[in-house]
Amino acid sequence: MPTKMRLQRFGKKGGAFYHIVIADGRAPRDGRFIEKIGTYNPVSKPAEINIDFERSLYWFQTGATPTDTVKAILSYKGVIYKNHLLKGVTKGALTLEQVETKFAEWLEQKESKINSKKKELELSVKDGDKKRLADEAKINAKKAEELARKLAKAALKGLVIPEEEVAEVPAEEEAPAAEEAAAQE
Repeated sequence: MPTKMRLQRFGKKGGAFYHIVIADGRAPRDGRFIEKIGTYNPVSKPAEINIDFERSLYWFQTGATPTDTVKAILSYKGVIYKNHLLKGVTKGALTLEQVETKFAEWLEQKESKINSKKKELELSVKDGDKKRLADEAKINAKKAEELARKLAKAALKGLVIPEEEVAEVPAEEEAPAAEEAAAQE
């Protein structure tokens, strides 16, 4: 029975959520499986991956063939690297202590990389928000300036301005516009 490590799709349209399962290669994608070893949520930013490391390593060592996506997930989580190091133990090139230290160092580097990426993402979001607010403030200032000019022209001509246009002016902008109109009369 050829076993495969693959994704089993759940969730609604546009909101996919996957279970990482061990299944018979002949079974349908969302059909019967042998064991569930984790979950994968690509919708969240960054993607959430929860995996039973020991069971996935066991199945990888026993010959379960991962699909491309599952292989990428296992590589990201370090299962393939740990398998590579353990092969070195069986060949006599490494000891278990060396494998554990190398793997711990790799995990630290991986975690620091992930944390720096998360911080960069947060900073870019904050910078985008600040820029958007500054642009919005400029646009609002231009609109208020144009409306103040219309009010001043109307006051000089003695015209009545519709209430809808006057209501658009913020309270702090109304006072200077009224003072300018009074000074010009």
